[in-house]
Amino acid sequence: MLKESAKSVVETLRQRGFQAYLVGGCVRDLLLGHEPKDYDVATDATPSQVMTIFPETYAVGAQFGVVLVPLPEQQDASAPSISKSSAIEVATFRSDVGYSDGRHPDEVRFAKSPQEDVERRDFTINGMLMDPMSGEVLDFVGGRQDLRAGIIRTIGEPERRFGEDKLRMLRAVRFSARFGYQIDPATFSAIQDLAEQIRVVSRERVRDELTRMLTEGQAQRAFLLLDESGLLRQVLPEISRMKGVEQPPEFHPEGDVFVHTLLLLDYLPQHCPMTLAWGALLHDVGKPATFRVAERIRFDGHVDVGVKIAEEICRRMRFSNGQTAQILALVANHMRFADAMRMNQSTLKRFMRLPCFDGHLALHRADCLASHRNLTTYDFLRRKMEETPVEAMRPKPLVTGDDLIAEGHIPGPKFRHILSAVEDAQLDGRLRSREAALEFVRREFPA
Repeated sequence: MLKESAKSVVETLRQRGFQAYLVGGCVRDLLLGHEPKDYDVATDATPSQVMTIFPETYAVGAQFGVVLVPLPEQQDASAPSISKSSAIEVATFRSDVGYSDGRHPDEVRFAKSPQEDVERRDFTINGMLMDPMSGEVLDFVGGRQDLRAGIIRTIGEPERRFGEDKLRMLRAVRFSARFGYQIDPATFSAIQDLAEQIRVVSRERVRDELTRMLTEGQAQRAFLLLDESGLLRQVLPEISRMKGVEQPPEFHPEGDVFVHTLLLLDYLPQHCPMTLAWGALLHDVGKPATFRVAERIRFDGHVDVGVKIAEEICRRMRFSNGQTAQILALVANHMRFADAMRMNQSTLKRFMRLPCFDGHLALHRADCLASHRNLTTYDFLRRKMEETPVEAMRPKPLVTGDDLIAEGHIPGPKFRHILSAVEDAQLDGRLRSREAALEFVRREFPA
């Protein structure tokens, strides 16, 4: 549907006498035999002309020559709901003049030539155009050759391309990891020279690019490249500090904290939730600060320290409160799995009731596979999850606050303590009826 809509946009523009092609990442993906997530169209029609031809168009970046044409089923939707996944992005051919802020062009000049347009884009593999009717590819920048050779190379001088938008340095790393391509030596050298300038990029854009690296399936390679390029210590110095921090070999034969963390990332499911990916990246972030050697290497209190560091990172990266809470929960609870098989029933059920427990379990599995490879606890918990019905995990309360008042208790903080004790006994199977629960309250907590 998306491809057909993009083809229809191109056909309509051409029928009105304009040039129009598919451009960018969608062309790259089609040539690789992948289904593009979105489609971009480049044309010599100006934004006002595009909006005249497509009345439902939304001018999301008209000053830069970019408008969105919603898919047919989206044409009655409100503008805020329109995104690239539900629309075709149409951009006017342009040439940019100056990038004082390292992101936005100081001046946009609309062009008539598709070649002039692609020459200001980022990488050769993203700089090709395609006629969606004939399949003919227009390649003015050597993109097909680099696609065949597996090379990430900037269009033109690397320093100029990265100077226009510093985020392109992170994108080079992500594309290299995602496709398993090598970064052209001159391009990589420029990244190393300019790495410190990534600090001028907004934290939200950096966060989103790192999230894609973490969830596209080649996170270990991406973070090794970030480290080698010098970008890692600029965007996540807390992860860079993990390098060389030794671990007890009886528990971590794989190596230091950095090696373990990156190895763990490769055991996460591809396209996993971003909170799981970030929780995995940060689960041992407290170890460098708590390293000490006693009878063996120890990291006493690394979970509590790690939660504080992870919280600072989440705030710095502008995660939402909900995302931050889940990431911190993953960091805070990852060591509790060591005690899971010794927990009594009430403690175990409360543990398995953690929000998004499947995410905690996925992190534990990856943690094990990246170290001792013992999945006994993981298998035990998976079996428990399958065997325990929801009503046994979250049973209906046998006693309420009103019952406590009727028993002569005065409302206050102790209510939570009493009700929790009743629920523990219920989860352990020691209380099965309201009468038994009330008798338990009278005996253990006399009014």
